[in-house]
Amino acid sequence: MQEYKLFINGEWVESSDGGTFDDINPATLELIGKIHKASDEDVKNAVDSAEDAFDSWSSTPAPQRAKILFRAARMLEERKEELARLMTSEMGKVLKEARGDVQEAIDITYYAAGEGRRLFGETTPSELPDKFAMTVRRPIGVVGLITPWNFPLAIPAWKMMPALISGNTLVLKPASDTPIMAIELVKILTEAGLPKGVLNLVTGGGDTVGSAIVHNKKIRAVSFTGSLETGKWILGEAGKEMKRVSLELGGKNPIIVMDDADLNLAIDGIIWGAFGTTGQRCTAASRVIAHEKILPALLQKLIERTKKLRLGNGLGENTDVGPVINNSQLQKIAKYADIGKNEGAKLALGGRIAHPLPGYFFEPTIFTDVTPDMRIAREEIFGPVVCLLTASDLEEAIRIANSVEYGLSSSIYTGNIKNAFKAIEKIDAGITYINASTIGAEIHLPFGGVKSTGNGTREAGTTTIEEFTELKTVYIDYSGKLQKAQIDIE
Repeated sequence: MQEYKLFINGEWVESSDGGTFDDINPATLELIGKIHKASDEDVKNAVDSAEDAFDSWSSTPAPQRAKILFRAARMLEERKEELARLMTSEMGKVLKEARGDVQEAIDITYYAAGEGRRLFGETTPSELPDKFAMTVRRPIGVVGLITPWNFPLAIPAWKMMPALISGNTLVLKPASDTPIMAIELVKILTEAGLPKGVLNLVTGGGDTVGSAIVHNKKIRAVSFTGSLETGKWILGEAGKEMKRVSLELGGKNPIIVMDDADLNLAIDGIIWGAFGTTGQRCTAASRVIAHEKILPALLQKLIERTKKLRLGNGLGENTDVGPVINNSQLQKIAKYADIGKNEGAKLALGGRIAHPLPGYFFEPTIFTDVTPDMRIAREEIFGPVVCLLTASDLEEAIRIANSVEYGLSSSIYTGNIKNAFKAIEKIDAGITYINASTIGAEIHLPFGGVKSTGNGTREAGTTTIEEFTELKTVYIDYSGKLQKAQIDIE
């Protein structure tokens, strides 16, 4: 059985106390690796290594940093199929989706590398003569990255690549359910020429390794993707040291289907949004808000299509829906199915742990007669469960869409341009799709949400550098005399 070690100061090392944990294939329950579990001492060593490497790395011209990322992107391309298959074995998502996950990592690596010849600041006229004014971007320092299991290559890359091109040094803690994908990414960056100490990887639980990262005084920024509860805790703890914090948290994303929508297209979007990645996306379509006129037809078509979905190992050519990540999540989804029934929602399809499959499989599930106040309509389930609600008009549909604490992604299917623009204007979400599902973000556009989905930061796109840089304003006075802004103006 292969063991996977920690990566500190350019070396693969065992955990200082010898602790390990298992990495399990969720489709087969087979053990695929022994992972070393970092101690507090290991995290400290990783942070110290990153701190020691910061001056040299931040002083390296950004176009030179970019060359390493460009090489890494090409290596990711060359290994795409190998990495996708490994991801399916470790995380469970079907192979075509795993290939998309790897492609996202490729795309953000190329995109971030391109910033090596930009990292734009601003120039602006001064109000005084013989004076120049501009802004420049500077790295923050040592950055802690804590990433989830559902996109085990793409999300680490989303954070690592912009942070690296900006001149920061990193300590990465990947999710304990999917550490191997992050380990492979570290190997690729190292092979591409990343200097020792610039990137360090520590594996283990959030209560130990994650906590040690958040509390280390040398870490000046923390970027986290995960649950709302953990995000709140990180924000509170990191705030005590005035650390920069960026959070991408949960979602309870709606698809509104109006009575003038292309129903078959809407069904395509609901199936993809609700059951793609087995519903394990922060952008998953967990609520469908259907106009009352088309609800019966939509429900009939949705049940017919969902019944045809095939559960199984994601490596199987005919598999549509893979396993959920672990037994804890499986039991959580089953509990929510019981909650929905007890609240009075009607179980139209599914609602059970799938047998006799050996892994962590849950049937694609559809609830109808759902009201906005029900827990299954408000709380993030993170599984293949979709709730159908009804609305009499667009105003009511938007009110229902906005009734939850989250605000990440949203969608509307309509043939009316006015409906589309009203949805863009009125839905409280960081992302709105028109006649497309709630999933499918592209890396050259900002990603993030409002309300409890995050704390105002955005990842990827034109804002990708903002998360990992400090903005410095510079004044250059070449008048040869003392000039006083706001005062020496006639």
